[in-house]
Amino acid sequence: MGFLFCCTGIMAQNQPGNKLFTDSLSLRLDSAESMFLRNNFLLLAQQYNIDANKALVIQAKLLPNPNFSFSRGPLIPINDSLSNYPHSTFFKNSENAVQISQLILLAGKRNKQIKIAQANVKLAEYQFYDLIRTLKYTLRTDFFNIYYLQQSAKVYHKEIAALQQVVIAFNQQAGKGYIAEKEVIRVKAQLYSLQSEYNDLINQINDTQSELRLVLQVKNVYINPQIDPAKIAALSPDRYSAASLVDTAYQNRTDLNIARANTDIARLTYNYQKALAVPDLTASIAYDKQGSYAQNFNSAGISMDLPFFNRNQGNIKSAKFMIDYNLATQKSTEATVEEQVQRALQKAYDNHKLFLNIDPKFTSDFDRLLNEVLINYEKRNLGLLDFLDFYDSYKQNVLQVNYIQFNHVSAFEDLNFYTGTNFFN
Repeated sequence: MGFLFCCTGIMAQNQPGNKLFTDSLSLRLDSAESMFLRNNFLLLAQQYNIDANKALVIQAKLLPNPNFSFSRGPLIPINDSLSNYPHSTFFKNSENAVQISQLILLAGKRNKQIKIAQANVKLAEYQFYDLIRTLKYTLRTDFFNIYYLQQSAKVYHKEIAALQQVVIAFNQQAGKGYIAEKEVIRVKAQLYSLQSEYNDLINQINDTQSELRLVLQVKNVYINPQIDPAKIAALSPDRYSAASLVDTAYQNRTDLNIARANTDIARLTYNYQKALAVPDLTASIAYDKQGSYAQNFNSAGISMDLPFFNRNQGNIKSAKFMIDYNLATQKSTEATVEEQVQRALQKAYDNHKLFLNIDPKFTSDFDRLLNEVLINYEKRNLGLLDFLDFYDSYKQNVLQVNYIQFNHVSAFEDLNFYTGTNFFN
């Protein structure tokens, strides 16, 4: 005698693992990117860094302040025994001296400081755009990863729900001798295995959800990515040549721009350190009352350090080595950029080829057969091993299809990231 259980109405959870959140947020990719640009605190912090460096340009343009000095004395009375002049006090017959001096920067130090400050502004801007590029890559990759993991979670939920119905039917037939005990144990073991794998998958989804929420700066929501499979299927690596991708990367990769900016700053710093070897000039005018042979003494003068010992030799040498260091780093970054683009393009071709080999009817055929296998097992037209083998094959194949599809779209996201341009959107 067969056993009877219901196999209809088995639906996947709409939001696997969404037990802690009361709100669900359905997002398209463009909406997620707009939210990211508005809300991300790291971007806001980097914008403040740009503003701080712009303020340093203002500071570099400022001239040194003039120096003013005034003195009056003596403080201690002096007795002039020769002339029997009354005691000089601080309030009577005192000397008054006034001096104004101005530091004059030579060798173009001020202009060189301004250029260094302006170069640091460019560096901060490149760092800002590189942060956008990196975080946007994380956002887009997590977005697609969550979508395909959710599709895989639905498969687990569907199979777990079906096996739970089988176990319920087994329990109803317990003690009647219709079902062998080893068959019950085998089905339960398969159920526990699926539940364990499902739990691991949910943890992976939730970890990725957490990372995506941090990028978007949203709290207490479960994100449901919405994608257009037709647009993803239309992606092709044949749209652009390898040479054009590499050229674009050389122009737009922000990490390469950062390396170039560091080299420029090193050169500007070297020029500034050489300028520091030239002493600055201090010009002054002074007035002294009763402090010289003339009762009202006026003077003008200049002063400067004599560069006999310290000619800034160490700083100049260090700055020159920093040019070589940054040049080597820049060349290394350029080689890395070219290799990354070439490898990403090769991976895109490989994953695209594998994606094209997927039969569009594959998943729908499996879905149709799933219930038929369940019904045939209920009618005992199908043995336990064949029944479990089909369920395992169904799971593995659907998971593999989702994995291939994620790798396919991820390969194009890698190309976007390594070229610094949204070629494939």
